[in-house]
Amino acid sequence: MKPPNHSSDRSRGRVRGLAAVLAAATAVAVGLAMPAQAASTLKASAEAKGRYFGTALTRGDLGISAEVNLAAAQFDMVTPGNEMKWDATEPSRGSFNFGSGDQIVSFAQSHGMRVRGHNLVWHAQLPAWVSSLPLNQVQGVMENHITTEATHYKGKVYAWDVINEPYNEDGTLRQDVFYKAMGANYLAIALRAAHAADPNAKLYINDYNIEGINAKSNGLYSLAQSLVSQGVPLHGIGFESHFIVGQIPSSLQANMQRFADLGLDVAITELDDRILMPADSSELQQQGTDYGKVVNACLAVSRCVGVSQWGVDDGHTWIPGTFPGYGAPMMWDSSYQPKPAYTAALNALNSAPNTSPSPTPPVSPSPTPPVSPSPTPPVTGACSATLTTVNSWPGGFQSEVTVRAGSSAVNGWTVKWTWPGGQTISSLWNGTQSVSGSSVTVRNASYNGSLAAGASTTFGFTANGTAATPAVTCTSP
Repeated sequence: MKPPNHSSDRSRGRVRGLAAVLAAATAVAVGLAMPAQAASTLKASAEAKGRYFGTALTRGDLGISAEVNLAAAQFDMVTPGNEMKWDATEPSRGSFNFGSGDQIVSFAQSHGMRVRGHNLVWHAQLPAWVSSLPLNQVQGVMENHITTEATHYKGKVYAWDVINEPYNEDGTLRQDVFYKAMGANYLAIALRAAHAADPNAKLYINDYNIEGINAKSNGLYSLAQSLVSQGVPLHGIGFESHFIVGQIPSSLQANMQRFADLGLDVAITELDDRILMPADSSELQQQGTDYGKVVNACLAVSRCVGVSQWGVDDGHTWIPGTFPGYGAPMMWDSSYQPKPAYTAALNALNSAPNTSPSPTPPVSPSPTPPVSPSPTPPVTGACSATLTTVNSWPGGFQSEVTVRAGSSAVNGWTVKWTWPGGQTISSLWNGTQSVSGSSVTVRNASYNGSLAAGASTTFGFTANGTAATPAVTCTSP
């Protein structure tokens, strides 16, 4: 759904200074009917709910000061629009170029933003040489591409869209070169290769028109069930959410919840809401209602980790070039002025209680009964930790650990436990692990070590062996 290099021929809009941008955004936020001390940016309010609010940027966008200043002020996650796709990173066999992607990562790091890697395997924006390969060479080339790119960005990417848009509208897998070479097994092969290259990154399947319960999302749901039951390192599902104004699926929340019930994270990854132009005031108000619905659906699903808009403002959007006659899909107009959609999204975030996502009861792929969480210790010291098993299967399981600050803020945390029966971690995210025999130590990642008094964050892992909930301890410097 996303054309190559859509930033190169877009209308650039009217550039305003950072002071005007921030003043306008803040003025709208202050004018809302919100609780006292409500956050005035999307990222601050999302972070208070244990989530993120992200955007997509291209290399061309980095040269537009008003756009990137607005992005840095409002968002805490960045997805490269085109710079990590196969045609950009390996245009000819074995010849890799990560320069453009590195620029996006550098921008994110300099502004305290995380990065969502996008993407490793996709039928589109795929160099012709890949599709022209003899089928018996495709798997090796795919695994090499994944390994090389994921290794290059190891430790710099929060999550990868490992497989992008694999489904037809009828719920069958696309007959692309990867399917022709490996059948449906290519998805598991790709996920395992990405996990081996970067064990701490969360791994997603990402697609469009799967937001509601329909044939396409049913096909993906069946696949996700199968992958989880096999212990394949799939950690999440990305819902692209390229909507038309007034057409948010009524089953959005229920659909995300059923994937979450498998023990998977879910995320709104590429949100936009296009309008048949010219847009009138009633359509802009409906767009605001739509954005509010999407944010509220994410907040209602405990494993929905965040929302990302596919772009920043109406002046720099891919929509008119792909859907002629449509436009104005963003929360800011082409002059960087906030629209009702921004007001509604911020209001939805600020109206929700400040709670971090928590695991949902899993759908167990085997008769193994649910494992009870370890007892929650009283938060009297610097921090506490609670380990919960969220999914299990023969030979493996998935767990999540909630770290909570005590009566004072913490700046850095360390969680420790000892395995009771030979268990080993196969993949860990949102933390950094070290292991000595059966003893495990997990320290915070660069982005989740600072917790306000009483606030919490989570990290998770998949492990080999019988599901276990050992006693965990938390310390803070």
